[in-house]
Amino acid sequence: MPEGHRAAPSGRPSPGGRTGAIGLGVCLALPLLGLALLMWQPEIDIAWEDHPAHFWLVLSAAVIGAVLAYAMGAAALQRGDARVLLASYAFLVTALFLGLHALATPGVLLTTPNAGFVLATPVGLALGAVFAVWSGSDLGGERDVPLVQRAGVIRAVVAAVVVGWAVLSLTEIWPFDAGPVPEEVDGMLSAIAGAAIVGHSVAAWRYLRIWRRRRNALPLAVASAFLLLAEASVAVAFSRSWHLSWWEWHLLVLAAVLLVALTARRQWHEERFAALYLDETTQGRRDMSILFADLQGFTTFSEAHAPQEVTQMLNTFFEVAVPPVVGRYGGDVDRIIGDALMVTFNRRGDQPDHARRAALAGLALQEATEAVVREHPGWPRFRVGINSGPVSVSVLGTAGGRTHTVIGDTVNTASRIEGKAPAGGVAVSAATLELLSGVVTEPLGALELKGKSEAVEVFRLLAVER
Repeated sequence: MPEGHRAAPSGRPSPGGRTGAIGLGVCLALPLLGLALLMWQPEIDIAWEDHPAHFWLVLSAAVIGAVLAYAMGAAALQRGDARVLLASYAFLVTALFLGLHALATPGVLLTTPNAGFVLATPVGLALGAVFAVWSGSDLGGERDVPLVQRAGVIRAVVAAVVVGWAVLSLTEIWPFDAGPVPEEVDGMLSAIAGAAIVGHSVAAWRYLRIWRRRRNALPLAVASAFLLLAEASVAVAFSRSWHLSWWEWHLLVLAAVLLVALTARRQWHEERFAALYLDETTQGRRDMSILFADLQGFTTFSEAHAPQEVTQMLNTFFEVAVPPVVGRYGGDVDRIIGDALMVTFNRRGDQPDHARRAALAGLALQEATEAVVREHPGWPRFRVGINSGPVSVSVLGTAGGRTHTVIGDTVNTASRIEGKAPAGGVAVSAATLELLSGVVTEPLGALELKGKSEAVEVFRLLAVER
């Protein structure tokens, strides 16, 4: 490596990185210094009451936060990652309560300020801080799987809390009967904001630790965003309505969600949030079942037909082959390369019956594609191979080419078994067969597979009890 590009020792920041971190720290401290100046010199904390500006500023922060939360949540559910899921809820709950605060702008939904809607922002920040701290905690092992499985329940609870808060605020039922003047709820506002300050500060520290391990911009952006939300909570507690100090926390919330959204956008679009994934998501080990399928005779067919006809043939097959594998039996399509299909089961650790799912999916694929073959007798037929065992779940590659996939001998063996399967049939390994019950098979013998030092017992799967 050229001298000018020598890497810093492992685990220690380079001089340039240390300078950048110091500069970022100074930038993040400026809002607090500005707030302190406004509190110290109240005569410069001038008032500016502009209702449309307030509405659009808060609404923009809420919309950006909600879009960010949706993107993070989708990635989390796809990969089964609890950290990214909980971080998405941190931004979601903050965004939803910000939306209520936007509606509190006089002249939008209400003609006068409302205690519940005034308190919506600190409450959203405090609840968001709970999820933020939770997301940065130790979620390794088996604790992340139940969280991801209950994602819908958590989302429903968050929605119910927001809707309930809005209803109680509008009806002015206790504790929202303090009156319409914001100053009358200052004590409650300060207490809630204080909890948000502590929570977001802890979350920021935890994500800084993640950044120190991974040295990626995204964990640092999330840590910075939580620190900005902590500073916004400080401003919420001490600012005066419609004064510069009050406008400051609105801008800080907007800056926080923008920082994470723009940083995530700059990540490579495949596995955009990979830098936040748990270790189990990026380099974990799971017992899984792997299904490979391809068309026997595909090369010969392709040689004799125009590319457009080959494409039409493949799309016709995949349109009927993929839905039962994915929709009915919960498989994850890892990749489609030409005529080859690779599907994984138990990728997120939530399918203990992965072998049975894979077996049923293989039979369903053959059943669905058999109808296509009957309509097109000259078309090739699928052959399917299934193997079960330990695999490594990993994020491979870097910017410009990154994918979340599974690797290991179990995967390689599944691919080799598929190559020995009869056309129109499903072949399974002895390892898969040991995990099944109520099946009808016929032995294909101990087959010599490419790259394997010993023969592998393979069976043709004929039926599975449903």
